[in-house]
Amino acid sequence: MNVPVAANVLGTLGAVCWSVQLIPQIVINWRRHNATGLQPTMMMLWAWAGVPLGVYNVVKDFNIALRIQPQILTFLSLVTWTQCYYYEKKWSVIRSLTVVVPVACIMGGVEAALIIALRIAQGRHLQWPLTLMAVLSAALLAAGVLRHYWDIYVHRTVRGISFLFVGIDAAGDVSSLVSVVFQREFDVLGIVIYGTELILWIGVFACGGYYNLLPWVQKTLKRRKRDANGSCALAPVCSRSSGREPDSAPGPIALHDLPSSTSVFRTPSGELDIVRQRSMASRGGDDENAVRP
Repeated sequence: MNVPVAANVLGTLGAVCWSVQLIPQIVINWRRHNATGLQPTMMMLWAWAGVPLGVYNVVKDFNIALRIQPQILTFLSLVTWTQCYYYEKKWSVIRSLTVVVPVACIMGGVEAALIIALRIAQGRHLQWPLTLMAVLSAALLAAGVLRHYWDIYVHRTVRGISFLFVGIDAAGDVSSLVSVVFQREFDVLGIVIYGTELILWIGVFACGGYYNLLPWVQKTLKRRKRDANGSCALAPVCSRSSGREPDSAPGPIALHDLPSSTSVFRTPSGELDIVRQRSMASRGGDDENAVRP
């Protein structure tokens, strides 16, 4: 087919990324035994997006890697969709397979029929059916990711989705995008398909940085500052409670001077309460000894 070597290499790299993209998400769902926040609608839209995308890549005679890529996308999307219903809807394995296997068979039949039909249309110099496949696949891929955007808007956080999965998928989009560029025939619609999803994933990364990473960094810095200030303020108190004179320069609280249940994540006010309680308990014991005959 005279496909350039660069297109084959990059297309293979994109197919590899798409082969493993959903595996981190599947493993995370399995380990935590839930799929909270992961949108089953997104997974089903992606599964159906693989049908017109596969038709388009096969009829356009793209390299073999780009032909296999949509089939892998459909398969992994159906597996993840099944996990959503198995963990969140409490479906049994039998019920899940009873639903997903016929859906997969229908998808395969539809794709095969469309490939035959579009090759006949291409022989008659009809291009609009192939253009429709490209637009439909791009729309379904975008709709799947946009469904997660709605969840981000509602909950003000990126939840349920693995950023490793997002990163691998974005890398696959980049490789596939460049592979299409290196095809002998420059294909605008192929660029639109992969470029649209890449832009949406970049947006998910940006939302994750704003809603997840930034608050975590701020919380960590505030906790360290609070712990440092609390250590300096409590040094004289701990010295008096242990019968030692305070040092000229305040130092951190020794862990052996605090109860074993005290955590380094407690607030300074909580630590002061602990010291006061121990001091009051000690004075109470002395008073009892004083009144005892």
